[in-house]
Amino acid sequence: MSTSEQRPHINELKARILEEIEKTRLDIQSWKALTEPIAPENAIGRISRMDAINNKSINDASLRQAQHKLKSLEDALSRIDEADFGICVQCRYPIPTGRIMLMPHSRKCVKCA
Repeated sequence: MSTSEQRPHINELKARILEEIEKTRLDIQSWKALTEPIAPENAIGRISRMDAINNKSINDASLRQAQHKLKSLEDALSRIDEADFGICVQCRYPIPTGRIMLMPHSRKCVKCA
């Protein structure tokens, strides 16, 4: 099976990547709102403040993860027309179509990931 048979239709994949980019941008906006600094003058109590600080650190991690995903998606979109798009960077075998459609930013097959 050739690489072109292994990959989904390019236009369908581009649409999928653009859809995922838009969704990720919206996620980033939401995470940014949740990661605003916690003002010390807010009278929320010591335990509630500790919970808020803990939640903020979790939200910060989610924000970083979403920003990394956005960068990876934008990179995938810029590489989509290259001959090695959809080829695992580790084992050099084609990444299954299902994985590419679910995770278009993935550069490794399931086995190597």
